[in-house]
Amino acid sequence: MRITHVIYDLDGTLLDTEPFYIRTTNEIFARFGMQLPPAVRAMMMGRPTPVAVPLMIEHTGLPMTAEEFIHERYVALNALFPDALPTPGARELTAHLAAHRIPQAVATSSSRESLEHKLTNHAAWFDAFETVVIADEVEHGKPAPDIFLEAARRMNADPTTCLVFEDAPIGVEAALAAGMQVVAVPEPGHVDAVSGAHAIIESLEAFDPASWGLPPFGLPGQNERPGQDRRPRLNRRPGQNER
Repeated sequence: MRITHVIYDLDGTLLDTEPFYIRTTNEIFARFGMQLPPAVRAMMMGRPTPVAVPLMIEHTGLPMTAEEFIHERYVALNALFPDALPTPGARELTAHLAAHRIPQAVATSSSRESLEHKLTNHAAWFDAFETVVIADEVEHGKPAPDIFLEAARRMNADPTTCLVFEDAPIGVEAALAAGMQVVAVPEPGHVDAVSGAHAIIESLEAFDPASWGLPPFGLPGQNERPGQDRRPRLNRRPGQNER
């Protein structure tokens, strides 16, 4: 099946925000002499915060309400998000596909406000995306397929011709449930949890567009000369759209 559209998860896939989640969560747990078990963190990854935090408290016994934890971490995270950097290869891949007019979208479990903080220094980059869909805009968050299907709908795309990049196991599950092709970009140690993906790569730098029928690297984009700057076109602003 020919790939016509590309959809990305945000946290851990396009933006390296995972260290911020780990740092702020560990600081709260340390105050109670506790640690967040890796298995619980893996279970949380990719889920909307209102879903992930109650699960975390249920499985760890952290002596806080979900509301208290969310508020404390929310304040700390929003101070850190503007410093989020692109993951390796993210800018290059999205710019390359934009230069070749391949429609791209983002499907994230972020809330609208946290998304704004994350994109503080990346507004021009995200102008290259057709749309950004957030968890608040669909009925069911990941691992349900809703968010990916909504991204496809907004791009007038057949889900079966969409390629999804995801780092979280439940995100991979959601994209597969949407009937899409999936490339997983998992954290080290989480490869087995994304084994259902059609392909697994270490980073977006390792992705070969040509192997998926997309324009190969090194081929000038439309209306582009060899050697021309290939930063994303500023075509449109992302939709108003926490992990």
